[in-house]
Amino acid sequence: MEIKEGYIPFLEYKTYYRIVNPKGKKTPLLMLHGGPGSTHNSFELFDSLAKEDDRPIIMYDQLGCGKSKIEEGHKELWNSHTWILELENLRKYLKLDKIHLFGHSFGGMLEIIYLCDYKPKGIKTVTLSSTLSSVKLWEEETHRLIRHLDSNTQAIIQNMEKKKDYESKEALAAMEEYYHRFIFGPFIEGIDPECLTRVKPSAKESYIEAWGKSEFSPSGTLKNYEYTDRLKEIKCPVLIQSGQEDESTPFQNKVMYDSITSIKHWNLYKRSRHMTYYDEHDLYITDLMKFLNQFDD
Repeated sequence: MEIKEGYIPFLEYKTYYRIVNPKGKKTPLLMLHGGPGSTHNSFELFDSLAKEDDRPIIMYDQLGCGKSKIEEGHKELWNSHTWILELENLRKYLKLDKIHLFGHSFGGMLEIIYLCDYKPKGIKTVTLSSTLSSVKLWEEETHRLIRHLDSNTQAIIQNMEKKKDYESKEALAAMEEYYHRFIFGPFIEGIDPECLTRVKPSAKESYIEAWGKSEFSPSGTLKNYEYTDRLKEIKCPVLIQSGQEDESTPFQNKVMYDSITSIKHWNLYKRSRHMTYYDEHDLYITDLMKFLNQFDD
Protein backbone atom coordinates (compact mmCIF):
# COMPACT_ATOMS: atom_id res chain seq x y z
CA MET A 1 0.00 0.00 0.00
CA GLU A 2 1.37 3.38 -0.99
CA ILE A 3 2.34 5.80 1.78
CA LYS A 4 3.36 9.37 1.02
CA GLU A 5 5.28 11.42 3.61
CA GLY A 6 6.54 14.97 3.58
CA TYR A 7 6.79 18.34 5.23
CA ILE A 8 4.69 21.46 4.75
CA PRO A 9 6.05 24.97 5.47
CA PHE A 10 4.21 26.56 8.39
CA LEU A 11 5.16 29.88 9.98
CA GLU A 12 8.95 29.64 10.37
CA TYR A 13 8.74 25.88 10.86
CA LYS A 14 7.35 22.80 9.11
CA THR A 15 4.56 20.25 9.60
CA TYR A 16 5.18 16.55 9.03
CA TYR A 17 2.36 14.70 7.25
CA ARG A 18 1.70 11.10 6.24
CA ILE A 19 -0.88 10.01 3.65
CA VAL A 20 -1.94 6.39 3.43
CA ASN A 21 -3.42 5.27 0.09
CA PRO A 22 -3.11 8.76 -1.48
CA LYS A 23 -4.80 7.59 -4.71
CA GLY A 24 -7.86 6.17 -2.93
CA LYS A 25 -11.15 6.98 -4.65
CA LYS A 26 -13.25 7.99 -1.64
CA THR A 27 -13.36 11.24 0.31
CA PRO A 28 -10.16 11.64 2.39
CA LEU A 29 -10.20 11.20 6.15
CA LEU A 30 -8.10 13.84 7.95
CA MET A 31 -7.06 12.92 11.49
CA LEU A 32 -6.17 15.20 14.41
CA HIS A 33 -4.16 13.54 17.16
CA GLY A 34 -4.34 14.07 20.90
CA GLY A 35 -2.12 15.69 23.48
CA PRO A 36 -1.47 18.53 23.40
CA GLY A 37 1.94 17.14 22.58
CA SER A 38 1.28 13.63 21.32
CA THR A 39 1.95 12.38 17.76
CA HIS A 40 0.26 10.72 14.81
CA ASN A 41 1.97 7.40 15.70
CA SER A 42 -1.00 5.47 17.07
CA PHE A 43 -3.07 6.55 14.06
CA GLU A 44 -0.99 4.14 12.00
CA LEU A 45 -3.40 1.54 13.41
CA PHE A 46 -5.88 2.97 10.87
CA ASP A 47 -3.73 2.04 7.85
CA SER A 48 -5.87 -1.03 7.23
CA LEU A 49 -8.96 1.15 6.88
CA ALA A 50 -7.31 3.13 4.07
CA LYS A 51 -6.74 -0.06 2.10
CA GLU A 52 -9.98 -1.85 2.87
CA ASP A 53 -12.15 1.22 2.25
CA ASP A 54 -10.11 2.58 -0.70
CA ARG A 55 -9.86 5.89 1.15
CA PRO A 56 -6.92 8.27 1.55
CA ILE A 57 -6.12 8.86 5.22
CA ILE A 58 -4.09 11.90 6.16
CA MET A 59 -2.39 12.15 9.55
CA TYR A 60 0.21 14.61 10.75
CA ASP A 61 2.24 15.69 13.75
CA GLN A 62 1.01 19.00 15.12
CA LEU A 63 3.60 21.73 15.55
CA GLY A 64 5.74 21.03 18.59
CA CYS A 65 5.09 17.26 18.42
CA GLY A 66 6.83 14.23 16.92
CA LYS A 67 8.45 14.98 13.58
CA SER A 68 7.09 18.54 13.76
CA LYS A 69 8.93 19.22 17.02
CA ILE A 70 10.75 22.52 17.39
CA GLU A 71 13.18 23.80 20.00
CA GLU A 72 11.71 24.91 23.31
CA GLY A 73 11.31 28.57 24.19
CA HIS A 74 8.24 29.37 22.07
CA LYS A 75 5.54 29.46 24.73
CA GLU A 76 3.56 32.00 22.72
CA LEU A 77 2.77 29.31 20.11
CA TRP A 78 1.00 26.81 22.32
CA ASN A 79 -2.64 27.73 21.91
CA SER A 80 -5.54 26.49 19.80
CA HIS A 81 -5.17 29.33 17.28
CA THR A 82 -1.71 28.14 16.24
CA TRP A 83 -2.87 24.57 15.72
CA ILE A 84 -6.01 25.66 13.82
CA LEU A 85 -3.92 27.82 11.50
CA GLU A 86 -1.70 24.79 10.96
CA LEU A 87 -4.74 22.68 10.10
CA GLU A 88 -5.96 25.28 7.59
CA ASN A 89 -2.47 25.53 6.12
CA LEU A 90 -2.29 21.75 5.70
CA ARG A 91 -5.70 21.58 4.02
CA LYS A 92 -4.71 24.33 1.59
CA TYR A 93 -1.31 22.82 0.82
CA LEU A 94 -2.69 19.31 0.19
CA LYS A 95 -5.79 20.64 -1.59
CA LEU A 96 -8.16 18.94 0.83
CA ASP A 97 -11.32 20.74 -0.27
CA LYS A 98 -13.69 18.02 0.91
CA ILE A 99 -12.85 15.81 3.88
CA HIS A 100 -14.15 13.71 6.70
CA LEU A 101 -12.61 15.11 9.89
CA PHE A 102 -11.56 12.92 12.81
CA GLY A 103 -10.29 14.16 16.18
CA HIS A 104 -9.14 12.07 19.11
CA SER A 105 -8.96 13.54 22.63
CA PHE A 106 -7.28 16.96 22.30
CA GLY A 107 -7.68 16.54 18.54
CA GLY A 108 -11.43 16.48 19.14
CA MET A 109 -11.17 19.75 21.04
CA LEU A 110 -9.38 21.31 18.06
CA GLU A 111 -12.07 19.90 15.81
CA ILE A 112 -14.85 21.51 17.84
CA ILE A 113 -13.04 24.86 18.00
CA TYR A 114 -12.42 24.72 14.25
CA LEU A 115 -16.05 23.99 13.42
CA CYS A 116 -17.58 26.48 15.84
CA ASP A 117 -15.17 29.42 15.60
CA TYR A 118 -13.82 29.16 12.05
CA LYS A 119 -16.84 27.74 10.19
CA PRO A 120 -14.77 25.78 7.61
CA LYS A 121 -16.19 24.60 4.31
CA GLY A 122 -15.99 21.11 2.87
CA ILE A 123 -16.43 19.10 6.09
CA LYS A 124 -18.62 16.12 5.20
CA THR A 125 -18.64 14.44 8.63
CA VAL A 126 -17.05 14.83 12.04
CA THR A 127 -15.86 12.04 14.34
CA LEU A 128 -15.41 12.96 18.00
CA SER A 129 -13.23 10.21 19.46
CA SER A 130 -12.89 10.13 23.27
CA THR A 131 -12.91 13.90 23.56
CA LEU A 132 -14.60 16.68 25.54
CA SER A 133 -16.63 19.84 25.08
CA SER A 134 -16.07 21.28 28.57
CA VAL A 135 -12.90 21.61 30.64
CA LYS A 136 -15.01 22.14 33.75
CA LEU A 137 -16.86 18.87 33.27
CA TRP A 138 -13.59 17.10 32.37
CA GLU A 139 -12.09 18.21 35.68
CA GLU A 140 -15.12 16.99 37.61
CA GLU A 141 -15.21 13.63 35.85
CA THR A 142 -11.49 12.86 36.03
CA HIS A 143 -11.54 13.57 39.75
CA ARG A 144 -14.48 11.20 40.06
CA LEU A 145 -12.45 8.53 38.25
CA ILE A 146 -9.60 8.98 40.71
CA ARG A 147 -11.94 7.68 43.41
CA HIS A 148 -11.95 4.31 41.61
CA LEU A 149 -8.24 3.85 42.33
CA ASP A 150 -6.88 2.32 45.54
CA SER A 151 -6.83 4.57 48.61
CA ASN A 152 -3.05 4.98 48.62
CA THR A 153 -2.98 6.15 44.99
CA GLN A 154 -5.85 8.52 45.70
CA ALA A 155 -3.97 10.03 48.64
CA ILE A 156 -0.81 10.51 46.55
CA ILE A 157 -2.73 12.28 43.78
CA GLN A 158 -4.54 14.46 46.30
CA ASN A 159 -1.24 15.42 47.90
CA MET A 160 0.32 15.97 44.46
CA GLU A 161 -2.38 18.46 43.52
CA LYS A 162 -2.31 20.19 46.89
CA LYS A 163 1.45 20.76 46.77
CA LYS A 164 1.54 21.13 42.96
CA ASP A 165 4.36 18.61 42.94
CA TYR A 166 3.96 16.61 39.73
CA GLU A 167 7.52 15.34 39.35
CA SER A 168 8.11 13.25 42.47
CA LYS A 169 8.61 9.51 42.09
CA GLU A 170 5.39 8.81 43.98
CA ALA A 171 3.36 11.29 41.92
CA LEU A 172 4.62 9.87 38.62
CA ALA A 173 3.81 6.32 39.75
CA ALA A 174 0.30 7.35 40.78
CA MET A 175 -0.28 9.08 37.46
CA GLU A 176 0.95 5.95 35.68
CA GLU A 177 -1.64 3.91 37.58
CA TYR A 178 -4.36 6.31 36.42
CA TYR A 179 -3.11 6.19 32.82
CA HIS A 180 -3.13 2.40 32.67
CA ARG A 181 -6.62 2.23 34.17
CA PHE A 182 -8.33 4.87 32.04
CA ILE A 183 -6.11 5.83 29.08
CA PHE A 184 -3.82 3.16 27.60
CA GLY A 185 -0.88 0.81 28.04
CA PRO A 186 1.43 -0.37 29.18
CA PHE A 187 2.65 -1.18 25.68
CA ILE A 188 5.28 -3.90 25.30
CA GLU A 189 7.98 -3.75 22.66
CA GLY A 190 7.92 -6.80 20.42
CA ILE A 191 4.33 -7.64 21.36
CA ASP A 192 2.33 -4.49 20.67
CA PRO A 193 2.42 -2.74 17.27
CA GLU A 194 5.66 -0.82 16.71
CA CYS A 195 3.78 2.46 16.26
CA LEU A 196 2.71 2.24 19.93
CA THR A 197 6.17 1.50 21.35
CA ARG A 198 8.12 3.90 19.12
CA VAL A 199 10.07 6.48 21.12
CA LYS A 200 8.51 9.94 20.85
CA PRO A 201 10.32 13.26 21.30
CA SER A 202 9.27 15.10 24.43
CA ALA A 203 6.65 17.80 23.86
CA LYS A 204 6.48 18.83 27.49
CA GLU A 205 6.48 22.57 26.84
CA SER A 206 3.47 22.49 24.51
CA TYR A 207 1.53 20.23 26.90
CA ILE A 208 2.21 22.36 29.98
CA GLU A 209 1.57 25.68 28.24
CA ALA A 210 -1.64 24.55 26.52
CA TRP A 211 -3.07 22.16 29.11
CA GLY A 212 -1.11 22.39 32.36
CA LYS A 213 0.98 20.27 34.68
CA SER A 214 -1.93 18.09 35.78
CA GLU A 215 -4.05 15.81 33.63
CA PHE A 216 -6.96 16.56 35.96
CA SER A 217 -6.88 20.36 36.39
CA PRO A 218 -6.23 22.32 33.18
CA SER A 219 -4.41 25.59 33.82
CA GLY A 220 -2.94 26.45 30.41
CA THR A 221 -4.28 28.32 27.40
CA LEU A 222 -7.12 25.79 27.06
CA LYS A 223 -8.40 26.28 30.60
CA ASN A 224 -11.44 28.28 29.47
CA TYR A 225 -12.48 25.81 26.78
CA GLU A 226 -16.29 25.57 27.14
CA TYR A 227 -18.12 24.56 23.96
CA THR A 228 -21.02 22.38 25.06
CA ASP A 229 -23.61 25.06 24.35
CA ARG A 230 -22.08 25.66 20.91
CA LEU A 231 -22.18 22.08 19.66
CA LYS A 232 -25.51 22.92 18.03
CA GLU A 233 -23.51 25.02 15.55
CA ILE A 234 -22.09 21.84 13.98
CA LYS A 235 -24.24 21.18 10.92
CA CYS A 236 -22.68 18.04 9.42
CA PRO A 237 -23.26 14.46 10.64
CA VAL A 238 -21.37 13.60 13.84
CA LEU A 239 -20.06 10.25 15.06
CA ILE A 240 -19.08 9.92 18.73
CA GLN A 241 -16.77 7.05 19.68
CA SER A 242 -15.79 6.45 23.32
CA GLY A 243 -15.06 3.76 25.89
CA GLN A 244 -16.83 2.56 29.01
CA GLU A 245 -13.55 2.80 30.97
CA ASP A 246 -12.46 5.98 29.19
CA GLU A 247 -11.35 9.15 30.97
CA SER A 248 -13.61 10.76 28.39
CA THR A 249 -16.43 9.28 30.44
CA PRO A 250 -19.82 8.09 29.18
CA PHE A 251 -21.41 11.02 31.03
CA GLN A 252 -19.27 13.56 29.19
CA ASN A 253 -20.12 11.93 25.87
CA LYS A 254 -23.82 11.83 26.75
CA VAL A 255 -23.70 15.58 27.42
CA MET A 256 -22.08 16.13 24.01
CA TYR A 257 -24.50 13.80 22.25
CA ASP A 258 -27.53 15.55 23.73
CA SER A 259 -26.16 18.96 22.72
CA ILE A 260 -25.58 18.08 19.06
CA THR A 261 -28.57 18.86 16.84
CA SER A 262 -27.32 17.54 13.48
CA ILE A 263 -27.45 13.89 12.38
CA LYS A 264 -25.60 11.98 15.12
CA HIS A 265 -24.60 8.54 16.31
CA TRP A 266 -22.74 7.35 19.39
CA ASN A 267 -20.83 4.08 19.80
CA LEU A 268 -19.85 3.20 23.37
CA TYR A 269 -17.24 0.44 23.60
CA LYS A 270 -17.69 -1.63 26.73
CA ARG A 271 -14.12 -2.95 27.02
CA SER A 272 -12.26 0.22 26.08
CA ARG A 273 -10.27 2.93 27.76
CA HIS A 274 -9.25 6.26 26.20
CA MET A 275 -7.55 4.66 23.20
CA THR A 276 -10.69 2.87 22.09
CA TYR A 277 -9.32 2.31 18.59
CA TYR A 278 -6.66 0.08 20.14
CA ASP A 279 -8.65 -1.69 22.85
CA GLU A 280 -11.47 -2.74 20.49
CA HIS A 281 -9.74 -2.07 17.20
CA ASP A 282 -11.67 -4.24 14.74
CA LEU A 283 -15.12 -3.16 15.92
CA TYR A 284 -14.04 0.48 16.11
CA ILE A 285 -12.73 0.45 12.52
CA THR A 286 -15.84 -1.33 11.24
CA ASP A 287 -18.14 1.22 12.88
CA LEU A 288 -16.10 4.16 11.59
CA MET A 289 -16.02 2.78 8.05
CA LYS A 290 -19.78 2.24 8.06
CA PHE A 291 -20.36 5.84 9.18
CA LEU A 292 -18.01 7.38 6.62
CA ASN A 293 -19.53 5.42 3.74
CA GLN A 294 -23.01 6.49 4.75
CA PHE A 295 -22.11 10.10 3.98
CA ASP A 296 -19.73 9.81 1.05
CA ASP A 297 -20.78 11.26 -2.30
